[in-house]
Amino acid sequence: MKTIFKYVLYLFGFFLILIVSFIVYIKVALPNVGDAPVIAIDYTAERIARGRYIANAITVCMDCHSTRDFSKFAGPLIEGTLGKGGDRFDQSAGMPGVFFPKNITPFGISRYTDGELYRTITTGVSKEGRAMFPLMPFSYYGRMDKEDIYDIIAYVRSIPPIVNEVADATPDFPLNILLNTLPHKETPQTKPLKSDVLAYGAYITNAGACAECHTQVNDKAQILPEFIFGGGREFKFPDGSVVRSANISADKSTGIGNWTEDMFIQRFKVYADSAYVFESVKPGEFNSVMPWAMYSQMEREDLAAIYKYLISTKAINNSINKFTSSNDSH
Repeated sequence: MKTIFKYVLYLFGFFLILIVSFIVYIKVALPNVGDAPVIAIDYTAERIARGRYIANAITVCMDCHSTRDFSKFAGPLIEGTLGKGGDRFDQSAGMPGVFFPKNITPFGISRYTDGELYRTITTGVSKEGRAMFPLMPFSYYGRMDKEDIYDIIAYVRSIPPIVNEVADATPDFPLNILLNTLPHKETPQTKPLKSDVLAYGAYITNAGACAECHTQVNDKAQILPEFIFGGGREFKFPDGSVVRSANISADKSTGIGNWTEDMFIQRFKVYADSAYVFESVKPGEFNSVMPWAMYSQMEREDLAAIYKYLISTKAINNSINKFTSSNDSH
């Protein structure tokens, strides 16, 4: 009996050593994405203008790094908050911890070199080598053309600085241990020519991280590839209401398979109409987290390319109950 007990203790000690070694490896050796590249970006007016378009209409960086007014439909940005960061994303919104988008005005990023900013955007590793939670979809940005990322960097360097200190993230267990495993090296590609519509549409769809919101996720907030573009991801509002993303797959009964290109484009452009007003929304009334005001500024040619790419992808039959009001439980 003593011999069996001794072997059990040995086995327990062995596994304990393995676990501790694994944790030490994660904490010490990771994230391992390499050093920040040495880059000196030429901040030309043309590059800044292109970066403004990408950051506000495609990658919508300014959506998360500014303050949105959800007392109005689709949460348009509050004037004077562009890039200041600081909005809270926590467990009430389905996050595995508490996270705050950083201040990306010159006040928040002046200590970063261009190479360090590039590494942060494309790999999810900060200047100090800390791993970031992919609330910012760096895995998508890491597949973008380097020149587009350079344009974004030039643009955020140019916006007015806003003094705003942002708190650090506090991930829940076990994410606080596993967070260092999430960043990975970027795999940049050359942006396809617009004449190669499907390839260009795939590129813009990736840059917009459309799959991230329009795909269901597991309990670790990771998208389920087999349901890509099938919609149904839940987004919670502070009042307890839940909105679910639309099915944008090519399915003809539950997705956009029966939409025309013009219908798709107009779905965005209606919010760019100068006559459109983002109406006030009370708690419990239908609202959307989709930043329509920002995406509506996308060029028609880019929207058309996205449409043609989405129509070419796998059809996912998934009927969506788009909104559950907090009032339904009363």
